[in-house]
Amino acid sequence: MSEKPKDVLVILNKKNFSEVIKSGRPVFIDFWAEWCMPCKIMHPIFAKLAEKYSSRITFGRLNTDENSEVAAMYQVYGIPSFIMFLNGEPVDRVVGAVGEAGLEKVIQKYI
Repeated sequence: MSEKPKDVLVILNKKNFSEVIKSGRPVFIDFWAEWCMPCKIMHPIFAKLAEKYSSRITFGRLNTDENSEVAAMYQVYGIPSFIMFLNGEPVDRVVGAVGEAGLEKVIQKYI
């Protein structure tokens, strides 16, 4: 019987968002919504990359329907959106179902 992989995705909300992005590590965030089919396609890819790079980057997910004010603060108008933060500031982003290669291209710049 195989062990369940450890959960490396931080579930974000308006209460913990600021603290997480200012953690001193690169933080890569998936802005998503339950009704968004491209978000559902990208979730397992994001989770796989989180597992692979969690020792160097914090990975988080923010539901934009439940946290619309946070999404608006970072001009997230299309989802899925993936934003890389360094020291609390957004430094890179990709929008849409960009696949594993599209996300990994961003990650590689910050590890």
